[in-house]
Amino acid sequence: MEQLNDYIKSNKDRFINELIELLKIPSISADPAYSNDVWETAKAVEKSLISAGCENTEICETKGYPVVYGDKIIDPNLPTVLVYGHYDVQPPDPMNLWDSPPFEPVIKPTKLHPDGAIFARGACDDKGQFFMHVKAVEFMIKNNQLPCNVKFMIEGEEEVGSDSLADFLKENSEKLKNDIILISDTGMIANDTPSITTGLRGLSYVQVEVTGANRDLHSGIYGGAAPNPINVLAKMIASLHDENNHITIPGFYDKVQVISDEERAEMAKAPFNLEEYKEALDIDDVHGEKGYTTTERFGIRPTLDVNGIWGGYTGEGAKTVIASKAYAKISMRLVPDQDWHEITELFTKHFMAIAPKSVKVKVTPHHGGQAYVTPIDSDGYQAAAKAIEQTFGKSPVPQRTGGSIPIVALFERVLGSKTILLGFGLDSDAIHSPNEHFGVFNFLKGIETIPYFYKYYAEMKA
Repeated sequence: MEQLNDYIKSNKDRFINELIELLKIPSISADPAYSNDVWETAKAVEKSLISAGCENTEICETKGYPVVYGDKIIDPNLPTVLVYGHYDVQPPDPMNLWDSPPFEPVIKPTKLHPDGAIFARGACDDKGQFFMHVKAVEFMIKNNQLPCNVKFMIEGEEEVGSDSLADFLKENSEKLKNDIILISDTGMIANDTPSITTGLRGLSYVQVEVTGANRDLHSGIYGGAAPNPINVLAKMIASLHDENNHITIPGFYDKVQVISDEERAEMAKAPFNLEEYKEALDIDDVHGEKGYTTTERFGIRPTLDVNGIWGGYTGEGAKTVIASKAYAKISMRLVPDQDWHEITELFTKHFMAIAPKSVKVKVTPHHGGQAYVTPIDSDGYQAAAKAIEQTFGKSPVPQRTGGSIPIVALFERVLGSKTILLGFGLDSDAIHSPNEHFGVFNFLKGIETIPYFYKYYAEMKA
């Protein structure tokens, strides 16, 4: 490993430039208009794996967008690490809130990234993070430092629910056979407070539709007599939380894991400054379920949030209309033991039940996944902790986060493998938002840390 820092230093500009080229391709999986760009990104990812020294690389077709595979098997008797990532990105909307075009990457310093950050859609989620693994493996292969086998599986549908991945895993379980799965699609507490994600929330995502009259109506002639789907939908959504911000769906909390006071006390030791949190979000106060701290609200408690709501006239000027239909997209973040299929069913039943007779309601499930917890006493976690301690000079904090990576639970069910969530982004990196970015320090630190994971994991499994 004595060559590692020299290799990163001498190839730093190339690493960054290659990532920038990848970020220029608008691989938006949610919008069919970008289908060709998603496929072009898959080809670019395959090319990067080949350049890094991987073998058996291929673009594997699925019923949706392809999975890019590559491997380097140095000895079948040695442990195998499967690296997962995704090359698709979120839509960049709203475009007017970007300081620079989302697919024209720029590097500029920020308060938290004084060495500069790469601003572009996908910079942190997840092109920049999976690309760290490609460059780390490049170093290990080219310098004969790879201590075990490695396989890559980089998909193109994560941002739309990974619909094709379950079938792909089942059909390719032998090809994907591994001892541990390594993912960098999460973050750290801070650059001076490294952490490892040990828990992810599950997800149930639905779209609701409320229909009133058979056409849009004049609000003067019909207002006060005909149902207004937007008004009705707003009331229905408001009723989903009580005065303590507790979710009112019957049965919603029945299977929620109860976290002991001792474990909550341990979690509270993780650095968190409420005033800095509010300042970073430019809010005067936090909001959430009564009886829980801010970190507990986004880490160990389930939530229900409206992600989008629309209906009627939203253009310039005025149009006095009662819309025929109103819509909303709603996500529920779930915790261990909550089954996303069951929660979707509970939501649907309740939402239909609270609708007045004056409207018709339709609930369309979109996608979801189960929550996941990584045991901190496993070889994989211990190897990751040692790697971070080696490169950051301090032990990482185990941390449950509020995000969801639905396929992690699927990996364990189909492949029988545990997952290590070794992320290097920061919460402030604006993933899924305008001005998404990824610190140059974090990008390079990931490339430096990942080879040590392989080193320590191989030693532990020897």
